[in-house]
Amino acid sequence: MSQAGSTVAQSSPSNRLALAALILGGAAIGGSPIFVRLSEVGPMATGFWRVALALIPIFIFSVIKRNDAGPRPATWSDYGLLILPGVILATDLITWHLSITITSVANATLLANLAPVFVTAIGVIFLGASVNRTFVIGLGLAVGGVVILKGGPGALTHGDLRGDGGAVLAAISYALYILAIGRLRSRFHTIRIMLWSTASAAVCLFPFGYFLEDHLLPATAYGWAMVFGLAFISHAGGQMAITYALAYLPAAFSSLTLLLQPVVAAILAWIILSEPIGPMQAIGGLVVLTGIMVARRG
Repeated sequence: MSQAGSTVAQSSPSNRLALAALILGGAAIGGSPIFVRLSEVGPMATGFWRVALALIPIFIFSVIKRNDAGPRPATWSDYGLLILPGVILATDLITWHLSITITSVANATLLANLAPVFVTAIGVIFLGASVNRTFVIGLGLAVGGVVILKGGPGALTHGDLRGDGGAVLAAISYALYILAIGRLRSRFHTIRIMLWSTASAAVCLFPFGYFLEDHLLPATAYGWAMVFGLAFISHAGGQMAITYALAYLPAAFSSLTLLLQPVVAAILAWIILSEPIGPMQAIGGLVVLTGIMVARRG
């Protein structure tokens, strides 16, 4: 494709809408740590309710869109491919939530946000994807911004090796989730992918929430409001927007834009939890945004 043709493709209305959906999706998921922090049930139970309750709006929307939801799965292989992202997502939530309880929150969050690095590496090594120097520079800036946002390299010295390993496994799992969704979007509609993957994630997470937590059900209306907010805003809203965007944008860039999550989480923690934003957090957030803008040009 010529340079002019590439420019036209990159600035098409579909791409601009996909980029807007990706940013909104990243912002919606950025609120998930706040909901998890305020939840009345444990991290595994919270993870279960995140996907189980999200099935309500996703199912309603799938019924409304049943005539426009594109091709249906026709073989056992199709069903397996639609279920696989949910299994991977459940692995991501389990390993990340466990890592939070073992290592420091800073380590767990920082290492889990290395997903764009793994998306890019897996794409280049195994899927034949190509990235240019500008994208790599943007990726490095954005990841460096997350490091600054979380307290600098010194933050990694306060943690537990097992928990840190769990956070890295969570990052790899989310990278595989993004790549799997990206591949599926070339064949199936957003709502069909979301319905099957969310249902399979709920099935995988239920035994962890039921057997590993003291109680599965929130005790008050406030507790239910937190898990409903997590399910409706962060999962049904955020993940659906990201799944839509992956039909038009490369997986590597899409995963990089999701580094907006810790920036949004820091802002929400400041507003809702009165956690102050210091100079280092502000600089880190600006570096993340700069890295994303540079990578977009690549």
